[in-house]
Amino acid sequence: MIRSAVSGTVLAFLFAGAAQAQTSAPAAPAAPAAPAAPATPATQPPATVAGADAFVAEAEKTLAEKSVGAQQVAWVNATYITDDTDALAAASGAEMTDLAVRYGLGAARYQALPGLSYDTKRKLDLLRGGITLPAPTTPGASAQLSMLTTRMSSSYGKGKGLLNGQPINGSDIEAAMGSERDPAKLKEMWVSWHDNVGAPMRADYAQMTGLANQGARELGYADAGALWRSGYDMSPEQFAQLTDKIWGELEPLYKALHTYVRWKLNEKYGDAVQARTGPIRADLLGNMWAQEWGNIYDLVAPKGAGDVGFDTGDLLKAKGYDPIKMVKAGEGFYSSLGFAPLPQSFWQRSQIVKPADREVICHASAWDIDNLDDIRIKMCTKVNADDFVTIHHELGHNYYQRAYKGQPFLYKNGANDGFHEAIGDTVALSITPDYLVKIGLLDPAKVPSADKDIGLLLRQAMDKVAFLPFGLLIDKWRWGVFSGQIPASQYQAGWDALRLKYQGVVPPVARDETKFDPGAKYHIPAGVPYARYFLARVLQFQFYKAACQQAGWKGPLHRCSFYGNKEVGKKLNAMLAMGQSKPWPDALQVFTGSREMSGKALVEYFAPLKTWLDQQNTGKPQGW
Repeated sequence: MIRSAVSGTVLAFLFAGAAQAQTSAPAAPAAPAAPAAPATPATQPPATVAGADAFVAEAEKTLAEKSVGAQQVAWVNATYITDDTDALAAASGAEMTDLAVRYGLGAARYQALPGLSYDTKRKLDLLRGGITLPAPTTPGASAQLSMLTTRMSSSYGKGKGLLNGQPINGSDIEAAMGSERDPAKLKEMWVSWHDNVGAPMRADYAQMTGLANQGARELGYADAGALWRSGYDMSPEQFAQLTDKIWGELEPLYKALHTYVRWKLNEKYGDAVQARTGPIRADLLGNMWAQEWGNIYDLVAPKGAGDVGFDTGDLLKAKGYDPIKMVKAGEGFYSSLGFAPLPQSFWQRSQIVKPADREVICHASAWDIDNLDDIRIKMCTKVNADDFVTIHHELGHNYYQRAYKGQPFLYKNGANDGFHEAIGDTVALSITPDYLVKIGLLDPAKVPSADKDIGLLLRQAMDKVAFLPFGLLIDKWRWGVFSGQIPASQYQAGWDALRLKYQGVVPPVARDETKFDPGAKYHIPAGVPYARYFLARVLQFQFYKAACQQAGWKGPLHRCSFYGNKEVGKKLNAMLAMGQSKPWPDALQVFTGSREMSGKALVEYFAPLKTWLDQQNTGKPQGW
């Protein structure tokens, strides 16, 4: 689900990866020596317009050169986890952090100068806010921060949970959470994963938070959370308000889905496991984090309308698809829009299946190694519907990366990080029955009739709508941690409170402050901001609606596929090629005609389902 980039505004610890697991923290890699001073000019250019131009040129040149080696090290670490590659990654991360912090501090010197060109001003802003976890300038702080993030990320990648008393790795336990229906086994997996993977990193996380906050304050931000919220062409306060506004548009739809699913789970398991009222037990929703519920669609599908007549995973297996052929199919969608084929190096260098002989981070990710053409994906692909969708998502990152390769280094990024996540998801929304017919996976006679639309929409909502509050609360928790609103002594309580408030879920067993359940989700130890995924869930429906309008689609929005429409591809590429050169509303307008991020397109897409859910929920208490 993530893009790896030591480029643009993500300069530090985006070691892409991990949906694995672990029982205890590995031996810590030796702390690397503090890196040598980066190759910044011996004397910083004067505080003049010409000096600012020279500073930006030097920063951009140095970062572009250094990022390639950093990406290569991060790739090796993610695809071959050992103490040695951990140490190499920690040292490389420390150097990039040191470099980014120095340039960020330098950029602050020029930002307020009158007469700066648009590009110089924008690049100074990107440099100042362009590091996810900034280290303070204290000697050794970069090395310490890098060691902590590497250790936590690697610890996650090597972690194990338990099933039937036996160790099970992260990629396998995630699959088992989707297929198992015995509540005792679900509880065993949930508790063991959260205890074994999350709890051991609690102290490291608190230390990392302190260092990142010190670094953010040196850069002029209130804390690291304010730094994260500043990357959206608006103030941190305005961004928090924007996410709250969007959630307000979407919350009624989520609550309707929650009410219906709770009722169905109560029917399945009884009052002793899942009560008819109140929150839902988090381990019953088919996913380790209760973030997407599609794996339990069979438990909630309405009789008749709920049987859409096919499972994409079964179709793939019946047609003899292997992981390579699945990726080829994903490439084929983008080719149908007019995008050039993936380079040969993609097929030679990507990790498409899990190697049998070593530890790797399985969490799906897309990589741009050289800021030009060395694009890759890293997955542990299985032949199933989820991974078929994930492939379309990850390739969206790669095609975005290639579209903006002609931009200056600091503009080689998405218009905002939500854009980068949304592109592939927009394409994945076009994985409709008609699309499956066109690529030869589905028999035309098996295309679901209109009376199956509620089933199609409910299946989609179990992932797309169910995710929304989770996508928001991950960073709500971190913003609170960074600001001190959630102190280290209340990490677990703060997490549980947000899970209850936004998702309406509770752990299957009581939790206390010896636990650290946030750490059991990859993006927390890896230091990857998460608001991007919330934004992406919203943006993808805006992009999708615009693409369908451009393609002349006349039917229900959820039946639209723009596969094969080169005019849509041309307009999409025009937005992608802008990279981060303009504020995101400009990029949004190029493709959709609107400058506003809004949940309205998502609500429109699911409107028939909302009407149906409201009918089903009549007389049932909503909320928790």
